[in-house]
Amino acid sequence: MRFYYDPFTEFNRLFDDAFTARFRPSTTTTEVGGASNGAVACAGSFRPRMDLHEAKDSNTVTATFELPGMKSEDVTIDVHQGRLTVFGNASSSHSQEEAGYAVRERHYGKFTRTLQLPIGTKPEDVKAKMENGVLIVTFPKVNAEQQPHRIAIQ
Repeated sequence: MRFYYDPFTEFNRLFDDAFTARFRPSTTTTEVGGASNGAVACAGSFRPRMDLHEAKDSNTVTATFELPGMKSEDVTIDVHQGRLTVFGNASSSHSQEEAGYAVRERHYGKFTRTLQLPIGTKPEDVKAKMENGVLIVTFPKVNAEQQPHRIAIQ
């Protein structure tokens, strides 16, 4: 059995824990609860990865969230005061019985990710779809009324 160790995962967790309370609103922090059997889960152990991609030809921004094992019913997307907030409940359980012993693991927690939308973005302009644990949210980068207009000098 091989184990993969990513040193940056631990660094990111430590950095997030150190600066979360001071620089982020409380709505963007990650909360994780312990398993029902009394086990304790580490705070910040589930923070979905997010990629942002700007398509200049179509004037859109695409945010891709990795939510492995989650369904669209577990995720909620809100647009309020120019912010896009993705939040949900993650839960998973694994059970293995072999040679007289049993291993049962349960993990669950809440997550929240917030993005600032471009000024003037309407909620109906935001599109989302989820497929195989990947949430794709697309919204326009610049609306037509935000495009610069050249004024002729007389």
